[in-house]
Amino acid sequence: MKQKLLKTFTHGVIAILCLSLAQSQVGSFTKAQVADRIRKVEDGVDEFQKYLENRGDDAKNRADSAQSSGATSRRQRTDSTNSQNRKNQAKQTKDDLEDAMDDLNRSTNRLRRKFDPSPNYLETKVQMEQVMDSARRVNQVMTKGNYGTQAERYWAALRANINDLARCYNLTPMGT
Repeated sequence: MKQKLLKTFTHGVIAILCLSLAQSQVGSFTKAQVADRIRKVEDGVDEFQKYLENRGDDAKNRADSAQSSGATSRRQRTDSTNSQNRKNQAKQTKDDLEDAMDDLNRSTNRLRRKFDPSPNYLETKVQMEQVMDSARRVNQVMTKGNYGTQAERYWAALRANINDLARCYNLTPMGT
């Protein structure tokens, strides 16, 4: 009788441990914790986009100022074709990053819209996977282009927040 009781008790403990382990691996975050992480990602996207917008405005102002002052180097005057090619490449690279960031912003907004009314945040895993796909695209563009140290800092902070959010959904974080 004692052995039977001990065996039943042991099975019960094992069942509880297995259930606890399963729950700790999936959905171990509260909805409020996930909401806070989503907010950090949203804020990071907004900050990065604002930085890129301001950076573009600053570059345009510097170019206009240099042009109006007549400050052109000899090389710039003699190598206008090469200069135009570099300008076109820079514009394309800038457009690629802006497009990727717009896509990330849309997928993050979609996640928020679906997340808020859902009782269980794991119901929005599909939307989070879309955020990850968009973020990977930004990561590829950032890796290919040369956007400067400040842009890389903004992206590194945003990528860390996205990866932190991905862990809430048991998704594989993106690399650097």
